[in-house]
Amino acid sequence: MPKSSPAKLLYQKTLNAQPAEKKQRAEYNRIRREAIAEGVVKKGDGVDMSHKKPIDKGGSNTRSNVKPQDASTNRAWRKTQPEMYTKRK
Repeated sequence: MPKSSPAKLLYQKTLNAQPAEKKQRAEYNRIRREAIAEGVVKKGDGVDMSHKKPIDKGGSNTRSNVKPQDASTNRAWRKTQPEMYTKRK
């Protein structure tokens, strides 16, 4: 895997330090912890908690709106659904 450039690393560090990003990451971690406690997923199993209805489309972070999904499938949505990835006007 190619190494990221110093400029990209700085951008990622700046982005991840923003309050909105921290809040979103904390919410994802909470959902993941709850799923681990319920026995739905395990640490290191390669499974993500995926939203049934995306946040951008009005979904929420509630337990009823998330499902376990293979990480490679969950992270490939840009390839399978390019219409969701286009910029809004």
